[in-house]
Amino acid sequence: MMKRSFLLSLLASLSLTAAVAADVLPVSGSWINLFYQDERNKYSNPMDMDNTDPALWRAKVREMKALGIEYIVFMATANDGKADYPSKLMPLAYDDSRESPVSAIMDEAALEGMKVFMSIGWAENQDDNLRNPAILNRQLAIMQELACIYGNSPAFYGWYLPVEDCLGPVLTDAAVVAVNKLVDRAHKLTPGKKTLISPYGFFCCRFDDPQFARQIKCLKVDIIAYQDEVGCVREEFPMPRLKSAWREMKKIHHETKIEFWANCELFSWEKATNSRQSALVPAAMPRVISQLAAASEAGVSRIISFMTPGIWSLNAADRYPLGQPGVSQRAACEYLSWRNGDPTLTLLEKSLTGSLTSSYSDGSPLTDGITGDENPENPAWQHYEAGYHEITLSLPQAKSGSVLLRFLNCAKRGIGVPYKVYLYTADDTSGAYRLEHIYEMSQHPNSLHDTWIDPLLLNFATPATSVKIGLQSTAPLLLDEFYLLP
Repeated sequence: MMKRSFLLSLLASLSLTAAVAADVLPVSGSWINLFYQDERNKYSNPMDMDNTDPALWRAKVREMKALGIEYIVFMATANDGKADYPSKLMPLAYDDSRESPVSAIMDEAALEGMKVFMSIGWAENQDDNLRNPAILNRQLAIMQELACIYGNSPAFYGWYLPVEDCLGPVLTDAAVVAVNKLVDRAHKLTPGKKTLISPYGFFCCRFDDPQFARQIKCLKVDIIAYQDEVGCVREEFPMPRLKSAWREMKKIHHETKIEFWANCELFSWEKATNSRQSALVPAAMPRVISQLAAASEAGVSRIISFMTPGIWSLNAADRYPLGQPGVSQRAACEYLSWRNGDPTLTLLEKSLTGSLTSSYSDGSPLTDGITGDENPENPAWQHYEAGYHEITLSLPQAKSGSVLLRFLNCAKRGIGVPYKVYLYTADDTSGAYRLEHIYEMSQHPNSLHDTWIDPLLLNFATPATSVKIGLQSTAPLLLDEFYLLP
C-alpha cells in the first residue's frame, strides 16, 4: 500500500474529529468513475492518465476516506464492451498481469472499513437503455458474474442499479418494471444486500398527480438517492424549487419502506451546462453547503454525491493529481474546514437553516431578519450599484464582536461581490471612525452558471457604539442581511 502524503494524513485526522452541526448532514458517500467517456471527465479521468492503474484507485479510496466518505458507489464496472474486473463475459479493459481496478477498490475499501455499492453497468456504454431486452439481460449477466467474484467481500454492501430514468412528470411503467426486475435478481443472488437507484427529474415532477406517489410506492428498491440537479442547472435558479421538492418527496417516503437519500451534485461546468463537450469542475463551497442544508432540512437520512474524486482533491502533489488544478484542492480543504467548524461557513450554514439571529435591528431591510434565497428576484435582496457604498449600524451601547454579511453571487446576471470591504468603528468618546480592517473578496473561478450566497465575517475587538462598513465593487451588489454577533 502506498504511503499517504503528509497533507492527506493531516486532513484525514481532521475529518475524524469533525464537528458538523447536527442538523446539516455531511457528504457520506460518493460515486467513483473508472472510465474516460467524454470531455466531462477531463479532470476526473484525464485521457493522458492510465485509468486502469490499481494504485490510482487505491489512492482515491484513501482520499475519500479522509473526506469522511463511508459509501462508495461504482458508476460502472464495464464500458464499450470491456470490463474493469476479471470478467469471463467480455474482454478486459486493463492489463491482466496486474490487479483489476474494481478489485483494487474493493480491497482498499475493505481495509478502510467502507461500504461499496457495485454497479451492474454498462452492458454497452453510458447510454444503456434497459427497455432493450438485450441490454437488460447483459446487465443481469454482469450482476451474476460480479456476485460470484465479490459477493463475499467485506466491503460489498449492495448494488447500484444504473436506471437513471426521469422522475418527472411521473415515473414510467417501463422504468418501474426494469428496476424491480433488477432488484429481484439482486436479492436472489445476494440476500440481505441493499439496492440503490439515483433518478433525476426533480425540476419537472408532478407531485400533485396521485400517480406520481403510486409509481414510487411500486418500486422494490431499498434506497433512492434523488439527484438534486443543482449542478446540472435544469432551471436558472434551482434552489428555491429544490427545497419544495425535497419536502414533497419526504411526504411520499413516509408511506414506503424505501430509504430516503440525497444525491447532491458538487460540480459546476467549465463551459456549457449538461454538455459532453464541457468538463465538470468544483462548485463554490457556499453553494454546496446550501444544497446540504436543503436536503438535511427535508429529512434525508444520507447525503451522497456524484462525485468527489476529480472534483475535490486532497493530494494534488502526489502521482495522481486528479481534479481542476488548484481549485479542486481548495474545494476539498474548504469542505473539511467547514466540517471542523470554520466560523464563516458555520455562520452561513446557520443563516441558511434559520438558526442564526442578530443581536441588533434598526428596522431597516438589512437588519429585519428576513433573508433571500438563491434568486435575485427575491424581494429580500437590497440592490447597490457598482462603486463605493457605506452602511452604518448605530449600536445602543458599546459592544465588540463581529458582523456577518450575506451577498448574492450571480455572475450570469452580472451580480458580483465587493473586491474590498472596509470596517470602521467609533465610540461615544471621540465620535471619530477608526479603520479596523480591510477585507478582500474574490470571485470563485467557476461562477459561469451558478448562483449562491457568499458570506463575509467582519470582526472588531474594540467596543464600539457605531460600525461603518464600506463596500467597493466593480459590479452591482445584492445584500439581504447584516447579523451583529457578540
